[in-house]
Amino acid sequence: MTTAAVIGCGDVATIHFEAIDAVEDIELVAVCDTDPVALAAAVERYGVPGFADHRALLAHVRPDVAHVCTPHDQHVPVALDLLDAGVHVLTEKPVAHTLADAERLAGAAERSDARLGVCFQNRYNATSQAARAVLDSGELGAVLGATATVMWTRTPDYYLAKPWRGRWERAGGGLLINQAIHTLDLVQWLVGDVVEVSGRASTRLYGDVIEVEDTAEMLLTHDSGARSVVFGALTNVVHAPVTIEITAERGTLAIRGDLTVTHADGRVETVTERRAPSGGRTYWGVSHEVLVRDFYARLGEPDPFWIGPREAMKSLRILKDVYAQSGLGLDREVALAR
Repeated sequence: MTTAAVIGCGDVATIHFEAIDAVEDIELVAVCDTDPVALAAAVERYGVPGFADHRALLAHVRPDVAHVCTPHDQHVPVALDLLDAGVHVLTEKPVAHTLADAERLAGAAERSDARLGVCFQNRYNATSQAARAVLDSGELGAVLGATATVMWTRTPDYYLAKPWRGRWERAGGGLLINQAIHTLDLVQWLVGDVVEVSGRASTRLYGDVIEVEDTAEMLLTHDSGARSVVFGALTNVVHAPVTIEITAERGTLAIRGDLTVTHADGRVETVTERRAPSGGRTYWGVSHEVLVRDFYARLGEPDPFWIGPREAMKSLRILKDVYAQSGLGLDREVALAR
């Protein structure tokens, strides 16, 4: 039996609790949150000890794995202490709220015997896996480029309920680092490493409530020479489906819920995405449990988890480059090395 703790009992923790409960041979042994109301609710619901500080948790309960579901600026401080204690870490995205912190964590993970994984669960989607397999097979020829959209909605109440979400110092950004980062990750994972970024981020609607951006657009150049255009906004009136369309020499792949592969000869294939019930929000996707299963299954392997800090930094570098070009955020002085 592998023991687990959840640190941070806010919204996204719901789906981690569900995954821990669903996966065989994982026992939840502790929860932690600095918010006494959230902590009390988690203790009552899951019947395990609760702690207001992760260091107190480590002193009394030494779990095998800790799920880090804290606000962005606490990902690295908490993860560093966990790694130092020899505890495996599965952290929510982003890997860090600044590039400097991400580098610190990557270095610590490389020196530690404990594993560290980052929750880019959409890589485990049936559609993402199928798209990657088609592209890797070469049957569609070279990839020419991609387009992607994240057209969601937020309200002032979303930020007022948890003000850290709208602050550079706590969140490290807005739309790009908190919502669109999953789509950025998929675009660079499917099309290839990004070697050049041209973009702009701005606040179009919620400037009287937040410091961070609610809208962004960018042009990405991949190492193969392919080009991708990405647009995102939290100013839409509804949560529209995320879209990714990849154009290759002999066909296209379009992800909009399900995956449609259209071949140049007219053949059309469809891959249906899994539909999983959850207490979490539908736009978080359906693959947290699949990622959690895989992370735990790989704990005994000699190699690091495949979505570790260095891999997770790829999308972070892209969005931080956009912030720098826009004169925004904590990292605007950073010139990104390629």
